[in-house]
Amino acid sequence: MDFYLGLAQVIGIHTLLGLSAWCVLHTGQVSIAQGGFFAIGAYVAGMLTSMWGWPLGLALLAGAILSGIVAVAVGFPALRIKGLMLVVATTAFAEIVRLVFFNLTWRVQTPAGLVGPDGSLGFGGIRYFPGNGWSMLEINFLIWFLVAFVMLFLGWLDRSRVGTLWRAVGEDELAAQSAGINLTAAKVSAFGVGGCIAGLAGGVFAHYATHIEHNNFGILLATFAIAYPIIGGLSSLAGTLLAVIFIQGILLEGLRFLGDWRSLLFGALIVVVMLVRPSGFLRRSLGESFGRTKHA
Repeated sequence: MDFYLGLAQVIGIHTLLGLSAWCVLHTGQVSIAQGGFFAIGAYVAGMLTSMWGWPLGLALLAGAILSGIVAVAVGFPALRIKGLMLVVATTAFAEIVRLVFFNLTWRVQTPAGLVGPDGSLGFGGIRYFPGNGWSMLEINFLIWFLVAFVMLFLGWLDRSRVGTLWRAVGEDELAAQSAGINLTAAKVSAFGVGGCIAGLAGGVFAHYATHIEHNNFGILLATFAIAYPIIGGLSSLAGTLLAVIFIQGILLEGLRFLGDWRSLLFGALIVVVMLVRPSGFLRRSLGESFGRTKHA
């Protein structure tokens, strides 16, 4: 039972990560920076609870807000580039963030001893859940409550003027600009909202894992982030969730006996989706339940 509860936690965290990329992809941008925002949220929230005793809710909120601020700061220069150059630039940003945490050493004395990031040794001692007697079921409840909240929020946002602007920019920037749409506002808002969600996911991940290190936030994490909404379909928030369940639950865990061959299957899956169903597997039928009014 514990195995399935643990798997449900992983699926929930990765769903939040995929939803963060969903925001950016909606404006036609492919960003590899989600892993960097995820890392910022993880380290900030973990430091606040373990080093200074903040309540979990405030720590997660602080990590999400800081990640969102950084995402907005990254979004402005990203407006000058697009396509392959944006992928390269955001990959460089994510690597910079990872290397910053690789070199970060900041430990403070607590009743439990020295706690804090310790460079290449990582950041352990994030013991909020076990220290406060949280069960795996309660942790799952928290994670899936956040998933439901974020999906409902994005569903509402998608029905609002903001969602309309994101889709218009993603479908045709020139036409959107000709119609008077502010490209800067649309793209930067998508980066900001996506950064906040990624930071929230990172904060939850840090407390779920209890020990984090720079290798947790490599290029593979960012690849997963953008793969989920692409495979599931940008026209549906539920598609991102189903893609995470399939990749994490079936491909990676269910086929664990295949070892490293699973990585090849993951790559092949992306290629097949791009060739056979470029709009993703899940379209309007389930997407309508979360507020989509048209195909991506």
